[in-house]
Amino acid sequence: MTATRPIHLLQLAFGAVLVSFSPVFVKTAGIGPFAAGFWRMLFGGIFLLIIVIMRRQRIWAGWFPLGLAVLCGVFFSADLSFWHHSIFYVGPGLATILANFQVFFVTAIAIIFLGERANWRLFVAIPLAIIGLLLLFGLDWMKLPGDYRLGVIFGLITAMCYTGYLLTLRRSRQMVIRLPNVSNIAIVCIVATIILGCEALLADENLSLVHWESWGSMLGYGIFCQGVGWVVMSRAMPHVPASRIGLILLLQPTLSLVWDILFFGKPMSWMESIGAAITLLAIYFGSTSRREEMV
Repeated sequence: MTATRPIHLLQLAFGAVLVSFSPVFVKTAGIGPFAAGFWRMLFGGIFLLIIVIMRRQRIWAGWFPLGLAVLCGVFFSADLSFWHHSIFYVGPGLATILANFQVFFVTAIAIIFLGERANWRLFVAIPLAIIGLLLLFGLDWMKLPGDYRLGVIFGLITAMCYTGYLLTLRRSRQMVIRLPNVSNIAIVCIVATIILGCEALLADENLSLVHWESWGSMLGYGIFCQGVGWVVMSRAMPHVPASRIGLILLLQPTLSLVWDILFFGKPMSWMESIGAAITLLAIYFGSTSRREEMV
């Protein structure tokens, strides 16, 4: 790893801020969850393909790298499907916090199947996460509305799908013969666009963007969140220690919750606010709980 410079930290923070607006764009688009994912992947994919063409990067490195990119696309389309449904049921902020529980699933798989070792932070993170969730959603699960409970479940499934995406993406980056990063993500976007488009049609969702608000939301979602945000973060991550990555990336769920309160008037009791803070702290500890620095 090269030395960390302030510009790398700023790039990572800037990307996290851009991505934090993702659930806001989904909420304001006025279209269905599958359709929102379709347009994000389509606009993001077009933006990334333009970068690939301008840089003259290759888009073919053999069948195995392509297969991994396709598998990434399958996982990411599932991630977006469940996350968007969760956003509609529990709101942008809480849905994003739940999605970030991927750090626990990734860590569990890394320890059980990949032989990695965890430090003391993991043993602090797990009980903190449980306490935070109890404060956020209450002690009596059955008293919550049915759609709200479904949104919580979808949020956790989102984390599982994102875990599959991250581990598959990591495997593709470890190969000696591999696609350039932007080319790889562009293929992921193409695959996810096809899957989400089919899901939208099967769910009888309207894929047309008839209002300028929908166009603005989906262009912002695809270009700035999927395109610019992820490209900036992926370029900065190799230069930043894992502990700082975990801390800076907390900007995404934290700001998503802030935007939910500011833009949509989400009410937050003191107990829920404390629960959100504890959960975010648990996510940070979980993201830095492994001895190997994944960057």
